[in-house]
Amino acid sequence: MPRRVAMSWLCSALAALPVVGAHAAPPFQWPEGRRAAVSLAYDDALDSQLDIAIPALDRHGFKGSFYVPLANPPMATRLADWRAAARNGHELGNHTLFHQCSGAGADRDWVPPERDLDTTTAAQMRDQVRLANTMLDAIDGAGPRRTLTLPCGESKASDGDYAALVKDDFVAIKVGGGAVTPDMATLDPAAVPVGAPAGLTGRQLIAMVEEAGRRGTMVNFTFHGVGGDYLTTSAQAHEELLDYLSRHRDRYWVDTFLNVMTYVRQQRPPAAAP
Repeated sequence: MPRRVAMSWLCSALAALPVVGAHAAPPFQWPEGRRAAVSLAYDDALDSQLDIAIPALDRHGFKGSFYVPLANPPMATRLADWRAAARNGHELGNHTLFHQCSGAGADRDWVPPERDLDTTTAAQMRDQVRLANTMLDAIDGAGPRRTLTLPCGESKASDGDYAALVKDDFVAIKVGGGAVTPDMATLDPAAVPVGAPAGLTGRQLIAMVEEAGRRGTMVNFTFHGVGGDYLTTSAQAHEELLDYLSRHRDRYWVDTFLNVMTYVRQQRPPAAAP
């Protein structure tokens, strides 16, 4: 992604956030008085995540969330590595079996016909998402408490919204909409906004963390390639972000998306939960 395009994406994402008013609700209380939560997540079970991202996270003592389409080749060829990551405290999250996305649009020629969400029923997606949970438990033994990231941020199947059929199966579900959560009071755990940065600098990534800190909310990154593969964030930018977070542990709570959203649900009054 060219620098100008990356900067435009970042500015647009931050400008779209509502201004915090003088009569805003009381700030959300994060653990140990921290200003915001940070979720470092990675989609698609890519080799660069195992080779570059996980070692970097481990060096800094952070735990990431990895959303793995179970049919992706690295899941079969490097299953032992994914099991080791889970044993080390990293989250394996549901990203469906086959990563179905809409095949409509000029930029979707990479979607094969057999994995086109537009020709898959909501019931078929519900069944495969639930099967993916069972398979994840066979890999990591972590049990049924899971989170889901919708491939391409899309849930509209051929005959309806499949996310609505499985929302009660998950602690939280991530959709598109931007990395920084605008308001914790109105956050829907079944539709948590997330950003998928590619080509941004470390400084640009840090700017989003700082914006979440000013708002007292959370920032949800979903990376793909790190130092390789596709939709790539450079290893340097990724390291700059981790170094910043490591130096500001008193300000930002960095944890798996599962742990962050479990805490968020526990903090909200029962009547406020959707």
